[in-house]
Amino acid sequence: MKRKKRVQNLAAEIRRRLKDSGAPQHLGFSLESARKGRVVMRLDVRPHHKQIHGVVHGGIVATLADTAAGIAAATVAGPGTPVATVELKINYLEAIEGGRVRAEARVLRKGRHFIVVECDVWSEQGKLAAKALLTFGAARGHTLAF
Repeated sequence: MKRKKRVQNLAAEIRRRLKDSGAPQHLGFSLESARKGRVVMRLDVRPHHKQIHGVVHGGIVATLADTAAGIAAATVAGPGTPVATVELKINYLEAIEGGRVRAEARVLRKGRHFIVVECDVWSEQGKLAAKALLTFGAARGHTLAF
């Protein structure tokens, strides 16, 4: 029962923080589920997500993957440890025409200063639309401000 309560608290905290986050809020990203090292986010595609060929813009897909992966990294970084994307590599495999898009992120490795996360982005039809590999800097006691 304690584990279920921790997962519920984690999800509630992530949802609270997403409300204060500009880009994810503006783009309509929402949290589907979260647990330590794993996050699933979704996007219900709207016309403003699409590029001139009528499919979801690659930048939107990358932002969704980055957001889900960043939250997954934050769940293992520890309290008060900021995370920031250092590298994002994404392969686009299928065009997304619409519907509900899911981004499933999972931490592959947590090191002392870096966290590596993979994120699969799925179309509503269940097709793997994109695969991303991300590295986040995470260093306690350091600031990300310049």
